Amino acid sequence: MTQDELKQAVARAAIDYVVDGEIIGVGTGSTANFFIDELAKIKDRIKGTVASSEATAARLRGHGIPVFDLNDVESMAVYIDGADEINAQGAMIKGGGAALTREKIVASVSKKFVCIADGSKLVDTLGKFPLPVEVIPMARAVVMRKLAALGGQPKLRLKPGTDQPFITDNGGELIDVAGLSITDPVALEEEINQITGVIAVGLFAKAGANVCLLGTAEGVKTLSL
Repeated sequence: MTQDELKQAVARAAIDYVVDGEIIGVGTGSTANFFIDELAKIKDRIKGTVASSEATAARLRGHGIPVFDLNDVESMAVYIDGADEINAQGAMIKGGGAALTREKIVASVSKKFVCIADGSKLVDTLGKFPLPVEVIPMARAVVMRKLAALGGQPKLRLKPGTDQPFITDNGGELIDVAGLSITDPVALEEEINQITGVIAVGLFAKAGANVCLLGTAEGVKTLSL
């Protein structure tokens, strides 16, 4: 099976976690896009969605699925999103799609986090995928120095094909930190959160996934975390 076929399989499996009559939190990225396309087939069963990025909101609306402002929503039954890496405890690295801050906010309001990913994303130790950190633009240099002091190799994310910083939906910039071996994700998440100028770090460890659906050649495997 191709990677896209694996993503499509877990997207279909995630429909089983959609709660009828409720608002569903929806993530960002290629796997989440497959889920949105599956969700469109049962859109009449749900009240609507909350999107974790402008791109996700546009795709949902393109399917005729209502999108609510999070400020108007008190709680959500489930948040469904992909991950760049996930370990057996449900801690994740997210942010390859540049939506980590909004993803973390939407996930915090949801009663359950269902991670959908192809099997290659399951790792023993997080960190091979560079860790995204969203920062206030004026704090970029000082945050990069402090991330380097933690043992990482920070690099500013650029707009594709340019030498200009990539700007998030929140007006922030992204630093991708390579070279980390994250043996204590909760501690590192707390430490980076304490750096002045950081908006959010793409470690989802203090509040990780509750369930992970992994697409493998043998079918979709469910990890209850």
